[in-house]
Amino acid sequence: MSVSIIMQENINNEDVVGENVNREDAAWASLNTPLTVAELMSFCRDIERLFRINPMLEFSSWKPLNDNQYLFSGKNISQEVAFGFEYKLTVSEIMGGFIINYDNGLKSSTTLKIEPSSHGSKLTITDNYEGMSKEDRETHLGEVDKSLVVWAGYLQQFLITWQRWSVFGIWRWYMKYIWQPMKPISRRITYMLLWITVVELALIVLGVGIYFAEYT
Repeated sequence: MSVSIIMQENINNEDVVGENVNREDAAWASLNTPLTVAELMSFCRDIERLFRINPMLEFSSWKPLNDNQYLFSGKNISQEVAFGFEYKLTVSEIMGGFIINYDNGLKSSTTLKIEPSSHGSKLTITDNYEGMSKEDRETHLGEVDKSLVVWAGYLQQFLITWQRWSVFGIWRWYMKYIWQPMKPISRRITYMLLWITVVELALIVLGVGIYFAEYT
């Protein structure tokens, strides 16, 4: 099986690169972040937040089982035909990052490698598919997670924003308790409504300004 994720993008002048690590069983995406290595390690310890930033995952449930295991179910919409999943995740901290193991499904693990870069730090996400035989993988091609590069791009945007605004407690509260539980489509709708509100307020202010300029 070849995991077809070969892409390179520039987002906000920060490189996001993704391609096959091994054409048979893995794919990776790398992104530069403005955080220090220690800050990025701390950020990545919140595994639920990391997964929720991925706009291609629609959560049904997320249940902590113990300090390093979680039960995670939902729908992956990165394929033309979306597919449902339910995993038990086991998270282990390793030298310079983390590894997330899945108890079932096509993908066997996701590795998060953190290292310094000229921008601050670099995060490399590697999805491994070596858990199944080649024959079994061929029958599960509809479960290949094609969201990897998209996820990396959204993570980069989030981390740039996090570095700017996380000093404000009200912003952290909003992102954790309001933004994070939203479905991806709800976030997009909220974003559009906020911009519509801003435009409407700007038009009202402009109208008031014109009125006072002409009649006062």
